[in-house]
Amino acid sequence: MLIIGEKINGTRKAVQTAIIDKNVEFIQALALAQVEAGADIIDLNAGTSPDREPDDLVWLVKTVQEVTDRQLCLDSPNPRALAVAMKAVNEVPMINSISGEPDRLSGVLPVAADNNCPLIALAMDAKGIPKGVDDRLAIIRRLFDEIHESGLKDDRIYVDPLIMAVATNTQCGHIALDTMKAVRKEFPQAHLTGGMSNISFGLPLRSFINRAFITLAVYVGLDCAIIDPTDNDLLTTIMAAEVVTGQDNFCIEFANAFRANKIGPKKNKT
Repeated sequence: MLIIGEKINGTRKAVQTAIIDKNVEFIQALALAQVEAGADIIDLNAGTSPDREPDDLVWLVKTVQEVTDRQLCLDSPNPRALAVAMKAVNEVPMINSISGEPDRLSGVLPVAADNNCPLIALAMDAKGIPKGVDDRLAIIRRLFDEIHESGLKDDRIYVDPLIMAVATNTQCGHIALDTMKAVRKEFPQAHLTGGMSNISFGLPLRSFINRAFITLAVYVGLDCAIIDPTDNDLLTTIMAAEVVTGQDNFCIEFANAFRANKIGPKKNKT
């Protein structure tokens, strides 16, 4: 499972303040905590106004790269911000994201294609997020056609079915899982991702709902999760789900992670 650390996001008040104040220590601490917890990729979302976002995103890139060489995910719909941040990255980043919205597609896709970036594709268009599986799949198919024309291959595409809160519609989990299952069948070389914690928004005991959902998502083919990697119970659940679905040969990854004190109850360091 590829883990994308979600915590450096300017829509969060503390992170937004750190970006505005250029608080290097705060951002670097968030990055390092996620790396230590097991994040493979660090998502960077400045979340500021379009006029200042390019400078803020470049600052985030440089700040995080000072303390880690983990791959970055440039999280923005702003082509100008992506283009300037692309010049600051040390390694090819992931881009989050495109959708069926014409402006977003025409602006972001060329940046990803020109740099051969892994690309998250959202199952939505200018009309918003479709309610059902069939309409989401129709958007995804159109996106794949556009992405193929750009030259990117399926193995560079990470489909986000858009996981919505079950508190607003109890079928949201079912819809997301069925969409994932259909994408895995139709585009077997592509990947599946999404913001896992969205499923539990507005409910108590969110961590239990998140764990239940991600177990089912792993079963239908999820191979990239956008999560808080410092949530040890969730990471443990992901690896356990990979064990019981036959994705961890001889349970080696699970056993090694346990011995390294990366999952399960944390042992005191002596």
